[in-house]
Amino acid sequence: QVQLVESGGGLVQAGGSLRLSCAISGLTFGTYDGGWFRQGPGKEREFVARIIRRDGSTNYADSVKGRFTISRDSAKNTVYLQMNSLKPEDAAIYYCNARPHWAPLDYWGQGTQVTVSS
Repeated sequence: QVQLVESGGGLVQAGGSLRLSCAISGLTFGTYDGGWFRQGPGKEREFVARIIRRDGSTNYADSVKGRFTISRDSAKNTVYLQMNSLKPEDAAIYYCNARPHWAPLDYWGQGTQVTVSS
């Protein structure tokens, strides 16, 4: 059974930082692409960042480039999202995503709330 468990959300002032974690079980490290998405109030869920299983390369939404960094830890089978210089428009529920290479599937975490005060 695949499980993704996020942590690290919370309330932060604009300009501050948070680090989100996504602990993954049921999938072997290196067999999936890891990613983060977010959904703000009244908005569609949108892509934030992805890290590619094969070589660890990354890509980001334009709105977070230069401020957010996605990374992974093989020993902990965990994907991280370091968020710096947070803005009020970054406030959302952040969802971890895992996409295995062997099937067109998406696994999701339960989401973690990020609130940014101005």
